[in-house]
Amino acid sequence: MENVRTGTISVNTENIFPIIKKSLYSNHEIFLRELVSNAVDATQKLKTLASLNEFKGELGELQVKIAVDKDKKTITISDRGIGLTADELEKYINQVAFSGATEFVEKYKDKSELNNMIGAFGLGFYSAFMVAKTVEIQTLSHQEGSAAARWTCDGSTSFEIGPGERTDRGTDIILHLADDSEEFLESYRLKEILRKYCKFLPVEISFEGDIINQTEPLWTKKPAELTDEAYEKFYADLYPMAEKPLFWIHLNVDFPFNLTGVLYFPKLKNEFEPVKNKIQLYSRQVFITDSVEEIVPDYLRLLHGVIDSPDIPLNVSRSFLQTDANVRKINSHISKKVADKLFDIFKADKNAFAEKWPHLDLFVKYGMISDEKFYDRAKSFCLYKNTTGETRTWEEFTAAIEVNQRDKDGNLIVLYSSNLEAQHSFVQAAEKRGYQVLELGSVIDSHFISAVESKLEKTMFKRIDAETIDKLIAKEEIREPLLNEEQQNKAIALFKGLDTDSNFTVVTEALSPDDQPVVITRSEFIRRMNEMAATGGGGFMGGTMKEPMQLVLNTSHPYLQKLAGAQDEAAQQKLAQQAFDLALLSQGLLKGPQLTAFIERSIALG
Repeated sequence: MENVRTGTISVNTENIFPIIKKSLYSNHEIFLRELVSNAVDATQKLKTLASLNEFKGELGELQVKIAVDKDKKTITISDRGIGLTADELEKYINQVAFSGATEFVEKYKDKSELNNMIGAFGLGFYSAFMVAKTVEIQTLSHQEGSAAARWTCDGSTSFEIGPGERTDRGTDIILHLADDSEEFLESYRLKEILRKYCKFLPVEISFEGDIINQTEPLWTKKPAELTDEAYEKFYADLYPMAEKPLFWIHLNVDFPFNLTGVLYFPKLKNEFEPVKNKIQLYSRQVFITDSVEEIVPDYLRLLHGVIDSPDIPLNVSRSFLQTDANVRKINSHISKKVADKLFDIFKADKNAFAEKWPHLDLFVKYGMISDEKFYDRAKSFCLYKNTTGETRTWEEFTAAIEVNQRDKDGNLIVLYSSNLEAQHSFVQAAEKRGYQVLELGSVIDSHFISAVESKLEKTMFKRIDAETIDKLIAKEEIREPLLNEEQQNKAIALFKGLDTDSNFTVVTEALSPDDQPVVITRSEFIRRMNEMAATGGGGFMGGTMKEPMQLVLNTSHPYLQKLAGAQDEAAQQKLAQQAFDLALLSQGLLKGPQLTAFIERSIALG
């Protein structure tokens, strides 16, 4: 063949291609992303040369086209970019890329986790061999007087360069698919990959006559040019089944790193496992991943949207992301922007912010637990709702309870309910004393409460059923019991003799006559640790501990006086059982046969 050159690629292994294929096996579809991205780069370079007046020819139609030929079992990626000369093919395809291949093999030949590392070594083009048994390049440089060139390689270390057939500027990459990759001859499969990785590339991508991408996605535009409707439409395009977002943040940073994007606040439900991985990461409008745990803090993964940064390479390892300085800066910057946005909205309209709070509660608290800096920023706009429906900041709430809810040791006691219906009688007892009770019943609140307590001095959170109300906020006040010591001891023995859970400890206490005759209280510390263990973190060595409960006999209540005065032992037992069952019922602990017996006994008592 005339003017044909053959050669051998110099690498420190018999055959580089099986290693490339193995390293990317779990994500072999990215060959199309790599090749289309290269075609887009070639097109963008031509545009740049034209803008600098270094290319004076006609640009014409600048599309990247993908074509499939099922009969020939080929996929062709075509562009009308800068093209290559035969010398450039020799240099960039054989020498530069394969020097990267050598480094790749030497560095990772003994490693098990190779996935997605290929692009970091300049090997994007060679991802073609993940699916192709032979790769052919037909190219014509934009340089005046250039001749078309052809390069071909069958997956061995041998290549061939000779005259090409292309008549206009640009490059065709022709993949002759291997037998185990024929799935990529199916149009639906290619379209799926193109829409996943290439839907926002800056050059039109044509496949089967359709343009599959938006060349100027919303995040590339200036916020001043965009309407709320445009942001909401873009969100609907990204997440077709989702409700409208609460609001959004448009990111646009050019120093000390480049970052653009739009982050949306979705309407979050009070669930322990909210949907994450809804942020899409791009590099120069090329989709990389929606697993962004190394790019943004965990709590920010509750947001939705797009982040685009050329400072994050297309193919990177997790260890790289965890140690890269730019990634850490991006992480910190996004967190600050989110906190600033929330504060601005809060400051502009506190009532509107309070209306959105049920959807923000989980996100803000998760952030405050996870990130010290976010905690410091968010404590001014984190809201607390009490049982009467008032929503206030921490500063406003503590100012309201400062006088009444200090105990005798000077501790500010923050009472809270995790379930208003189940703990109604306890809440009512507190409100009768003029105390305020917060609603803190979300899945994350046990962790959140502990985090807040650790930041504050002489402030304690106590769930409303953790103790009797007089012990929750211990004052100097002393009440006289209606029962003498002998009667109290008999009452304790009587209740201990009931068919109760051995986990109960029976004690007497002179409470208010307005309180229940028998009250069940639950250990704040152990219950909270168990809740934290159940939702991840905290707990007792990863397990749970049996929760001790107290049966408190209110010796100031006439019911206990009536019980003590009853002459018939059977009558005493019946009264005790009824009071005990009422206490169980108030805690949602009366179930099954015990509940049936209680109902029948209540009817009989008339």
